[in-house]
Amino acid sequence: MQRLPPPPLPAWIEGQLPARAVRYRLDAGPYAVHVTEIGSGRPVLMLHGNPTWGFLYRRVMAALGGEPLRLLAPDLVGLGFSDRPRHASEHTLENHARWLGAAIDALDLTGLVLVLHDWGGPIGLRAMADRPGRVSGLVVLNTVVGPPRPGFRASAFHRLARVPVLSTVLFRGLGFPQSVLHRAQGDPGSIAGEVARAYRFPLRGLSRNAAPLALARMVPDTLDHPSIEPLRRCQSFVEAFAGPAAIVWGDRDPVLGRVRSWIERLLPRAHVTRTGAGHFLHEEVPDEIAGAVRRVMAGV
Repeated sequence: MQRLPPPPLPAWIEGQLPARAVRYRLDAGPYAVHVTEIGSGRPVLMLHGNPTWGFLYRRVMAALGGEPLRLLAPDLVGLGFSDRPRHASEHTLENHARWLGAAIDALDLTGLVLVLHDWGGPIGLRAMADRPGRVSGLVVLNTVVGPPRPGFRASAFHRLARVPVLSTVLFRGLGFPQSVLHRAQGDPGSIAGEVARAYRFPLRGLSRNAAPLALARMVPDTLDHPSIEPLRRCQSFVEAFAGPAAIVWGDRDPVLGRVRSWIERLLPRAHVTRTGAGHFLHEEVPDEIAGAVRRVMAGV
């Protein structure tokens, strides 16, 4: 493992990160991964999704800052300040799980608690399916943990991502969806001003913004989609998981709000906290997420 210097950040972003956070780039595979880390103790690996970066967890990290925990928020490859793949076709669930797994192995994280959101859920679970001995607890936040059920229909957002030409114009040319994250919130004002700007910043320019469209297309639209089989591996891992778990859910999420009941069935022993937050619930209910981490830690 080699730690590389982190990229410089504008002062208006640095000022929003927890005061004691450190950043570095981890050379642990074909692509370097940018990590935001704070504290020491049992590792808590906090995984974001599309189109955010580790900045999403800054308020949760601040809420847990006094705990004996090593909080790590890596940026998915292609997002935030991690490396960009050479070709958009490299964005597959299997590849992302392999890249994340290499980072976990390089950091030698054991006994960790996984905090999962959006694509970070399947990517983290698929990586753990190959490393089941490394994980001790799960905190699940507005994500999926397995394949869609037969008869499903992709959401309007994910159908839009497959419309030729229009999807390229919207995602690559107009900075969608990072320009409209507030519309997925219970409180649209929770992503505004410099917070909204911080989510857009790493994806500015055509050389940096291929991942949001590629990750949207990673979502299955049929049961023959390449993501289906690794999603089955994720579900098998969750169904076999015997450690402590918690679910914190934003019921006003327009994309995944209704998925909670299915995840509850797959994790019947998990403590469930329902909130009026939207998809990026970290911006609205960070204390509830921090409380779920503490609850799971108490059961480890």
